[in-house]
Amino acid sequence: MGKQMKENYAETMKAAFREEAHELLAELETALLELEINSTDQELIGRVFRALHTIKGSGAMFGFEKISEFTHEVETVFDQVREGALPASKELIDITLLARDQIFAMLDSPEEDATTTGLKNIEIITLLKKLTSVDSTETTPEAPQAEAEKADQPSQEVEKNYRIRFRPAPDIFLHGTNPILLLDEVRQLGECHILSHTSSIPELKSLDPEKCYTGWDILLTTNKGINSIKDVFIFVEDDSELNIEAIEDEEKPGTDNEPKKLGEILVERGDLAPKKLDQILEEKKPIGKILVDAGLVTTEKVESALVEQRHIKETQEKRQSAEQATSIRVASDKLDSLVNLVGEMVTVQARLSQTTSKVENAVLLAISEEVEHLTAELRETAMSMRMLPIGTTFNKFRRLIRDLSGKLGKEVTLTTEGAGTELDKTVIERLNDPMIHLIRNCMDHGIEMPAERKKLGKDPTGTIHLRAAHSGAYVLIEIIDDGGGLNREKILAKAVEKGLVSREAELSDKEIYNLLFMPGFSTAEKVTGLSGRGVGMDVVKRTIDALSGNIEINTIKDKGTTITLKIPLTLAIIEGLLVQLGGDFFVIPLSSIEECVELSREDAASSHGRHLAKVRGSLLPYIPLRQMFNIGGEVPEIQHIVVVSADGRKVGFLVDEVIGQLQTVIKSLGKAYRNIEGISGATILGDGNVALILDVLKLAKKAEIEEKASVQQ
Repeated sequence: MGKQMKENYAETMKAAFREEAHELLAELETALLELEINSTDQELIGRVFRALHTIKGSGAMFGFEKISEFTHEVETVFDQVREGALPASKELIDITLLARDQIFAMLDSPEEDATTTGLKNIEIITLLKKLTSVDSTETTPEAPQAEAEKADQPSQEVEKNYRIRFRPAPDIFLHGTNPILLLDEVRQLGECHILSHTSSIPELKSLDPEKCYTGWDILLTTNKGINSIKDVFIFVEDDSELNIEAIEDEEKPGTDNEPKKLGEILVERGDLAPKKLDQILEEKKPIGKILVDAGLVTTEKVESALVEQRHIKETQEKRQSAEQATSIRVASDKLDSLVNLVGEMVTVQARLSQTTSKVENAVLLAISEEVEHLTAELRETAMSMRMLPIGTTFNKFRRLIRDLSGKLGKEVTLTTEGAGTELDKTVIERLNDPMIHLIRNCMDHGIEMPAERKKLGKDPTGTIHLRAAHSGAYVLIEIIDDGGGLNREKILAKAVEKGLVSREAELSDKEIYNLLFMPGFSTAEKVTGLSGRGVGMDVVKRTIDALSGNIEINTIKDKGTTITLKIPLTLAIIEGLLVQLGGDFFVIPLSSIEECVELSREDAASSHGRHLAKVRGSLLPYIPLRQMFNIGGEVPEIQHIVVVSADGRKVGFLVDEVIGQLQTVIKSLGKAYRNIEGISGATILGDGNVALILDVLKLAKKAEIEEKASVQQ
């Protein structure tokens, strides 16, 4: 039983490492791509080094020795970059990106053939070593005089003294971390003295062998700098008490530079109050003994202060403290479960409100209103926890554009705007593939070759701009390129050739550009690794439709193309308008509704069979939902038109009655009903009835197609 528990625990910790490593690799890729633009930015170099250092250290702790060893080789090279001995060249970044991909592959495919993995690792390490050796041979030859002058110059980093107080979290062992290994790593930085604090260790009967009760005071002399010390503790600093203080040596004129007194050191450390020190100094005994006898400090603290007194002469305190942010990692399936539970609570709350409205009880009504208020707050909080900035997705495309530029022989840069715009994480995940398809098409079909761009008077380097912004309950995502634009005539000719439209058909620009989303449609003259197989754009359209979104194309010849995606913020809970048709209930998403107007039988008859209504002086086409859904029964004297905005146009939905606004928890339909056109889901009402959620865009398109067909007949 104990063995099984240990194995389960080990697997849990490995899964936690993989999750964190994926985040670190994403950070590594982002930092490398930014470093390629600004190769001297020390902050970016530090970000790259810290990501590699953390992967190396935590990989060794959790049993990923091969990853740790391989990452150590890459980290060593970037340590040289950090020290200024090696430039962050494009070639180095190319190799480091290969190394990043290799680490990713080793994480996700641990059972991969060891020989193949080893050969790939050796190949990348050889490239790195070749690069560092070439750089050193290019920079080392100097005149003897220059060498002598260089030898006389002081080293880049001055040797300094540091005081480190390290108190690990009691549960550090449970995270697979051995603090002794961290102390050994500190020893490698320079000369040091380490003292352990064991006074917190309880009696044997109360001791928990899985907890750490020991802390350490470390006095370190090194020329590596404070960042090297922080790197040692980077994986545990958030959960531990860690103080690192630089203790500068300064020559003070007119003094004998004697070591600080024991009492002064204890006061500096915060182990002793200054007033207590003054009282003790009045006695004529060794201060250490007096303090211990008085119970003001422990023997361990006195010993630690004595070591510091011996370790340095005169010091001046320069405390550096970092504000530690507390956070907790939560599995995404737990968040999904929370949102589902909140959704159920919204349904129950609606039922409670509906029930209390029928009962004339002031106390019950007040409770119902309070529950409604709390449910709304809980819903907003739960939804915000699932929201992520879309910039996390935008950053992934930098690597894609960089790699495609090399393959196509084009020069393309990526710019972004609105990276902080938040979307439901489920929506972001499902947007990844469509956006990859669209960006690949921009690269392959949109952006011209550098020579061609020069002839057109353009910058040889093309630009793809990603922009995101909120628009009500939707997010608008624009993919803009400054390429040649779409060729209207070429698209139409290809559609006629494939029999998608007739030669006599008169299509608007928008209708022609929408042909690109037809299955199997492609204007590529030859099949390449990127395009020409007639797949991709139809997949984009299906995915956006599945998200209840919309896609629109605008283009100007020789200027570029803009593709706009209109995506709902979330797919879990929406605000809706409840309407009734006969004995059935339907929900229309509130974000698409413009207004509601009445339609009498006389007004309907005056249109002579056409589904048109006069609204605010203009004719509005409307869709009779009774007729579309084949709902029988008596039509009421006065019906209602719900005016919505669908694909940039206003259209009405004719319903029997508008009941009111409600929060709707979207439930997916069963397998047998998933392909019903015009229905995006269902919800359960407060009284237990089921209401279908209308897909406004698809219903409008379906009505338009049916109307065109009837006109042609």
